Amino acid sequence: MEAQLSSPELLLNVLRTELRAAGVTYKILAERIGMSESSVKRMFGQKDMSLSRLAQICKASGIAMEDVLRQAADVAPHSDNLTLAQEKSLIAEPKLLLVAICCLGHWTLEQIVDTYEISPAETILHLVALDKLELIELRPNNRYRLNVSPAFHWLPDGPVQQFFRDYVVSDYFNGRFDHVGETLLCVPARVSSRSAQEIVQKIQQLVAELARLHQEDRKLRPEEIDGFTLLVGFRSWEFSAFTALRRPESKPVMSSITHQIATKK
Repeated sequence: MEAQLSSPELLLNVLRTELRAAGVTYKILAERIGMSESSVKRMFGQKDMSLSRLAQICKASGIAMEDVLRQAADVAPHSDNLTLAQEKSLIAEPKLLLVAICCLGHWTLEQIVDTYEISPAETILHLVALDKLELIELRPNNRYRLNVSPAFHWLPDGPVQQFFRDYVVSDYFNGRFDHVGETLLCVPARVSSRSAQEIVQKIQQLVAELARLHQEDRKLRPEEIDGFTLLVGFRSWEFSAFTALRRPESKPVMSSITHQIATKK
């Protein structure tokens, strides 16, 4: 699926975001490209812009045109998850899963090879496999485009999530969480199902914000960024050792709504 550059609205939305980030208003842009402010507003409002005009605007604003085009491709609608068969294929080959996770982090082939003991040829074979699985679209010079959305998540109770439960979670929480940019919180609370649903929405907003920052920081040099992982869980739960001490008449009962929230992940 080619990046939906045929959708001017998608491309112009990205351009607007880049202009705001650069502090370039319609008035400033109009002065730089020799147009009236009203004409610039009309051009954006009509959602019709030639590539030559796009290049002119990017140059006048100090914005890399290739960044605008790439971001438009990245935000084009894609699937939020893989199929059960696709996830099973990833789990069957640990190195394939590793390369898949690297791709989700937008690593280049060179970064993968420099970091892990995987040869260039082996990495390319894994990229080809990921292309066949439709996780990525492999392009010339071993570059690729993700075929999943920024809101991508593994299947609830699927093969990858089960793999994480069995091997990853304990390793993740074995850290001290005391480095810059790290934190570990365990916050118990007694709230209604409605309030619990509100918290879930806030978590989803946080994930969307992380996806936005991840996208923005792709512009930075590799040495300026590091790999961070957000692992969030929210459910109606009590430590089993504490539950064992409860009086029979006070055994916890999970409502159906809260249960849905707890098992949604």
